[in-house]
Amino acid sequence: MTNATSGKEKILIVDDEPANLRVLKNILQGPYQLSFAKNGADALKLIKKDLPDLILLDIMMPNMSGIEVCKRLKADETTRMIPVIFVSALGEEEDEATGFAVGAVDYISKPVSPTLVRARVKNHLSLVNAAELKRTRMQVIQVLGRAAEYKDNETGMHVIRMSHYSKILAIAYGFTEQAAEQLMHAAPMHDIGKIGIPDSIMQKPGRLTDEEFKIMQQHPEIGAEILGDCDSDLLRLARTIALTHHEKWDGSGYPNRLAGEAIPIEGRIVALADVFDALTSKRPYKDAWSVEKTMALIHEQKGLHFDPELVDLLTENLDKILAIKAQWQES
Repeated sequence: MTNATSGKEKILIVDDEPANLRVLKNILQGPYQLSFAKNGADALKLIKKDLPDLILLDIMMPNMSGIEVCKRLKADETTRMIPVIFVSALGEEEDEATGFAVGAVDYISKPVSPTLVRARVKNHLSLVNAAELKRTRMQVIQVLGRAAEYKDNETGMHVIRMSHYSKILAIAYGFTEQAAEQLMHAAPMHDIGKIGIPDSIMQKPGRLTDEEFKIMQQHPEIGAEILGDCDSDLLRLARTIALTHHEKWDGSGYPNRLAGEAIPIEGRIVALADVFDALTSKRPYKDAWSVEKTMALIHEQKGLHFDPELVDLLTENLDKILAIKAQWQES
């Protein structure tokens, strides 16, 4: 939303008193691109025309109060994430509570302190920028994950589904919410190494020869090399998953024939989530298996391909898994 020409973040100031608008203008002009509205209706029109990065909003205004304006913004998908700071002469605790209850991120009492206004505005814009950076980073990871899947005749929905399955299994295993969320964001990169496998092998309609399969088995190490030795916790986790999600509990997997708990738990989780979704999804070369047939095979492979505890957790949480599957169907 930052202005592409000026590079300045955009702030909308809404107050029915011109004197108050002038005060806030004097405090904030320079670092920011400012716009102004004298009532709620005009504010909503301006916001619809050009989304601001932050809104400073008076409460006591004729016809439409700031509380009502905020409620409308939070009810609209396109505007609900814009942070609203109430700037009001209503300074009682219950007034602040009402402001926070309708979705405001902060509350500044009049008469305002210039230092306080600048600090609060800067802090909330920093939070907006951090959230946008995180959202963009996640989208880049998903896009790269989908690139690898498309090379393998997979679909973009596959990486979304299996990453959500991974989070469900992680929480069931005992991960914190934050750690499970991190795993969900790293999981889409599990097959990034397939980018380095020749199309003649990746898109071969029939069975691979032994030599072709050996080449295919290189993709975990290629993925680890692509992800490299980054200082990002997320990319380090993605590298671990890329390298280990084809290892098997009994030691018969690849590339390093790790066995049991020598396989990082994140790799074990993604391996199970990946296979469940691959089997239950239709592909150009096969029909989707039923959930019953898929679970029968997974139980056959309990203690062989898959961590036995994770198979039990998948069974216990199958309703949650199937709800995700239904939510993220192919278009």
